[in-house]
Amino acid sequence: MSNEIEIGQGKRGRRAYSFDDIAVVPSRRTRDPKDVTLNWQIDAFQFTIPVIAAPMDSVMSPASAIALGNNGGLGVLDLEGLWTRYEDPTSLLAEIAQLDDANVTARMQEIYSEPIKDELITARLQEIRAAGVTVAGSLSPQRTQEHYETVLKAGVDLFFIRGTTVSAEHVSSDAEPLNLKKFIYDLDVPVIVGGAATYQAALHLMRTGAAGVLVGFGGGAAHTTRTSLGIHAPLATAVADVAAARRDYLDESGGRYVHVIADGGLGHSGDMVKAFACGADAIMVGAALARASEAPGGGYHWGPEAHHSELPRGERVHVGTVGTLHELLFGPGTRADGTTNMMGALRRSMATTGYSDLKEFQRVDVVISPYQAQ
Repeated sequence: MSNEIEIGQGKRGRRAYSFDDIAVVPSRRTRDPKDVTLNWQIDAFQFTIPVIAAPMDSVMSPASAIALGNNGGLGVLDLEGLWTRYEDPTSLLAEIAQLDDANVTARMQEIYSEPIKDELITARLQEIRAAGVTVAGSLSPQRTQEHYETVLKAGVDLFFIRGTTVSAEHVSSDAEPLNLKKFIYDLDVPVIVGGAATYQAALHLMRTGAAGVLVGFGGGAAHTTRTSLGIHAPLATAVADVAAARRDYLDESGGRYVHVIADGGLGHSGDMVKAFACGADAIMVGAALARASEAPGGGYHWGPEAHHSELPRGERVHVGTVGTLHELLFGPGTRADGTTNMMGALRRSMATTGYSDLKEFQRVDVVISPYQAQ
């Protein structure tokens, strides 16, 4: 049965759903939350929570990446951010938080015009490695060829190629595009790529040899992609579509499992619950962790799209500070809005619906239940 809707006589569109449009349904069985595990593993790397911090300067510094690693998650450092452009960017981070809205974009463009320094990439990654946690860094597709050798020599464990959208079939008349399949094949570390938002795009990325695919396009709290480019992929449908690509690729490849990572629009624990219900193996979060007292953004949040030199597609947003990183992840919760004790909420939701691990929870029933603000 088709879910296409006629927009006009000359155009039809597929109905897609955001996390606000769906809800998880309890089953006949419940469990004790203490019997639920949130463990997640990709390649040889094991984590006690399925949380990956987005590579954004407002979320991740070397120190906060280490803190998240010590709490069981994975911090990914933006290797094109302030920490690889400046020896000590703390004063600049404070300045960005204090800028008025009228001047913030122009000033951020100036700050981020400082060149990336390979020696700082090495120093930041080595700092994280010295702390004994899993080391992860991210480059955009445009910068990968330029800096990946430095990243590998520094000893990265997991390498992320992250952009607003990443394609296995990029076409350019000006430069030779990154050949993802050859690039990933030649590396000795697992590579996670994205964003992708459709079944076909994700399937092509899986065929490049990627260990994981980031799912999302312009849905984060600091994105303005929908208003600036007119492009948006409601995440519930996107995650479910990419999960279907994972299933079909598993058969096609003879058993190779590629992890699906929901990325963007996961600001509250209820959104995280629904991401796993739609088929995600893990989640990449930005704003949810930018609210931590340890976050470098000081209560503000922005991504690399906010300071693009030619076409900004994001903005700095105020998210506030609601607690320590540990309180945000594990409580005790001090708010009833899904911003604290987020892992406790995920664990309780899984227990309430009768599931003991994340892989099982992907089978939970969902209903279409559009949220109506009071």
